[in-house]
Amino acid sequence: MNTIRLYCRSMGLQIRSQLQYPASFLMQTLAQLVMEGGEFMALMLVIDRFDRLNQWMPGDLFFFYGLMSVTFYLTECFGRGITGAFPYMIRTGQLDTLLVRPRGVLIQVFCSAADPRRIACIAVGVASMVLGSIQARIAWSLPKALLLLESIAFGFLLILGLFLIEASLVIWSVKSVELTNTLTYGGRSACDYPIDIYPRPLRILFTVVAPFALVLHVPAAWILGKPLYGWPAWAAFLCPLAGAVSFGLFYALFRRALRHYRSTGS
Repeated sequence: MNTIRLYCRSMGLQIRSQLQYPASFLMQTLAQLVMEGGEFMALMLVIDRFDRLNQWMPGDLFFFYGLMSVTFYLTECFGRGITGAFPYMIRTGQLDTLLVRPRGVLIQVFCSAADPRRIACIAVGVASMVLGSIQARIAWSLPKALLLLESIAFGFLLILGLFLIEASLVIWSVKSVELTNTLTYGGRSACDYPIDIYPRPLRILFTVVAPFALVLHVPAAWILGKPLYGWPAWAAFLCPLAGAVSFGLFYALFRRALRHYRSTGS
């Protein structure tokens, strides 16, 4: 409980510090809105050109895109310390100070940075989900609403775990390894669309290695009334747990990498 209180207090301090310069914060947030809005407009142009993509109608595609955007940018907003601050800590030797403190390294890294500008990207994602929900005529119910929240929560853990892969490799290499972006930012772009439109190698990659399909696509398809692969309803509620399993595995990798950490001596 104390750890959660510390995290919430640190996030509040981080956000308030960035709001000390409101004009700068507003301009950067608007820039984020323009960039994410540009991607959304590109999706609208693609959908306008084609009537459907396999079994998926325009409303379905908007819903998939919105779910992925909300989940990914929520993770970037509150997990920015892993991708932004952690590599800098390794290069400068600041991680040494974290290791001698009574709190865990990971919670201290989480508390080191936040990115409230991502709220603009989250807003675009929410708008896309609402538009998709209306066009697809989703008949919302309590189970569907709970499944949506479950998918976002475990998607948050999945993406956080993928960020931990990069953090683990940074400990060994000192510099960021761009190859990991194939799974994180590459996965974010590819999995804006339903997984069943891709060839088999990509389906395996984003189902087994980085299971976006299990955590996000299977629940979204069930909510839309078009279950992926014909799987039953219980699978839609069980599959998001793959996000927690992935986070546990990647966190264990991160802990193992920390045991081999050597200071840069800066």
